[in-house]
Amino acid sequence: MMTLYSIATCPFSHRCRIVLHEKDMDFQVIDVDPNNIPEDIAVISSHGKVPILVERDLVLYEANIINEYIDDRFPHPQLMPAEPVMRARARLLLHRFEKEFFCHVESLEQGNQKAADKIRMEIANGLTIIAPIFDKQKYMLGDEYTMLDVVIAPLLWRLDYYEIKLPKQAAALLKYAERLFSRPLFVDALTPAEKLMRK
Repeated sequence: MMTLYSIATCPFSHRCRIVLHEKDMDFQVIDVDPNNIPEDIAVISSHGKVPILVERDLVLYEANIINEYIDDRFPHPQLMPAEPVMRARARLLLHRFEKEFFCHVESLEQGNQKAADKIRMEIANGLTIIAPIFDKQKYMLGDEYTMLDVVIAPLLWRLDYYEIKLPKQAAALLKYAERLFSRPLFVDALTPAEKLMRK
């Protein structure tokens, strides 16, 4: 059985929980207190940060690496595109999401107000730029739900929580977000603390 060490409010842990639920497999999630990381986490991984996935002798960290491993290990439903060109494009977009959006999570949660306001504006602008694609397609890569949708969903869920306001031009993106949130497996992956993040 796979074990995921997760923080209840962490967007990186959230995306791993979504993938585990999408795969409909046997797993357990161990909630970790971010203010009191247990010693056994340091024993499991010198990295010392969650999410951490443990399966037998394998220990993985970094949410995207964990999720690609789960997707390869349990290929149904497949979340990364099978075709090499589309797979490479998906990885580029995942990299872009990390660099443009998720690298700012810590600053949003713990940074000073002035820095956080600038980050909110940058994220809002970045999301508004990609919004028009949802006028033409249901999900990030077309009509199929993929790893890109998994990865962006925790950020979209936290827009109110992070006080990120999107302009009217991003209406299609907000409709897309509601499609993601209405998926039963997305709901199953939410922790009680995450459910409280949206009004």
